Amino acid sequence: MEFLNTIIPGYKKKKEFKKQLSNVLGFTPGDLKLYRTALSHRSVREGADENNERLEFLGDAVLSSIVAHYLFMKYPYKGEGFLTEMRSKMVNRQQLNDIGVKMGLKKITIYNKHDNSLKISQIFGNTLEALIGAIYLDKKYNKTQKWVEQSIIMPYLFIDDLEGIEINIKNKLYGWANKNGKVLEFDTLDEKIINGRRLFTMGAMVDKELIAQGKGYNKKDASQKAAQLAVDKLGL
Repeated sequence: MEFLNTIIPGYKKKKEFKKQLSNVLGFTPGDLKLYRTALSHRSVREGADENNERLEFLGDAVLSSIVAHYLFMKYPYKGEGFLTEMRSKMVNRQQLNDIGVKMGLKKITIYNKHDNSLKISQIFGNTLEALIGAIYLDKKYNKTQKWVEQSIIMPYLFIDDLEGIEINIKNKLYGWANKNGKVLEFDTLDEKIINGRRLFTMGAMVDKELIAQGKGYNKKDASQKAAQLAVDKLGL
């Protein structure tokens, strides 16, 4: 071992990384460079060929396809609207971020831990999608499909429970406002650039009164967070 460490720089680190990754994935990865890219956030690696944004794009599409097929087979008599809503519940950003943390991605993701703006982002959900993209390139579609079903859907996504969850909190809040003769609006309270990314602060306003506010890297996510906080505050 010491001999290998001497003649192959980084051999020990490479072996440790492979072991950590294998523990998270449940299988032995092939192309380690591919997986290292999948785990590298752009806060530490800016190059498009070095960080995980391209793999995140690919993994998002692969995951969507796998979940669509899973739902299509599970619900043979349900319509397109139900299937689309269920898929949205299963692959929403917060859901994927929570799963990524539970799987242990927080320990092996390479990112700038001193960047406070990342604390409110879904960095581990994005990393999970990038990891799916890497698995797809390394192991092809069928093995990726099996991995997603066995490692994500079965242990973390309780389908029967998801059926009863309100997917769009904003719709719930609008329904309450209409029923009670209130005017609900979502206003942009703040907008600034942090580490090259635009961060929005959106406010849930009821009759011009600020009820709750949420932050996000797009207005939709920030509004949903504000809506969720407003629903909780109003006890809906």
